[in-house]
Amino acid sequence: MRAAVGDRLIVESIHSGGTGRIGIVVALYHTDGSPPYHVRWLDEERETVCFYPGPDARIEHRWERMPESP
Repeated sequence: MRAAVGDRLIVESIHSGGTGRIGIVVALYHTDGSPPYHVRWLDEERETVCFYPGPDARIEHRWERMPESP
């Protein structure tokens, strides 16, 4: 898993009926984009300074969300 600052980190719920979490990667500790990440969670007013994503997590890259130019 590789991320860049500004990418979304999406953690799916492993429990039936549970909700996942979405965070924004705000800092990297390795230049190659490998974990751990400093993540600001959108559903809570807190950050995780050293987050290691598990198998239930995926990265949504910032450039994948950017609208196409006309």
